[in-house]
Amino acid sequence: MVVKPYHDETIIHSKFLRTFQENVDIDDLVWHQDHHDRIITILSGTNWKLQYDNSMPLLLELEKKYYIPKNEYHRLIRGNGNLLIQIEESDVA
Repeated sequence: MVVKPYHDETIIHSKFLRTFQENVDIDDLVWHQDHHDRIITILSGTNWKLQYDNSMPLLLELEKKYYIPKNEYHRLIRGNGNLLIQIEESDVA
């Protein structure tokens, strides 16, 4: 069984909360692709960053929304405090 570096809590079918603990192993924050377009909203955490493929890391700001297109490689870079994000997926059957 694969252990994921986060915990999810479903709000509705295509919307959920995801928490990354402040002490998550940086080796677990890997480059990956998602199967659906996503809009993420930052609810807590400081100095966490989002990096898209072939781009410099973006500092994640509280209450700001970020768009992650499906099949685009990206990763998180650990910051301070737990990172809590709301994820809304589109094209979910």
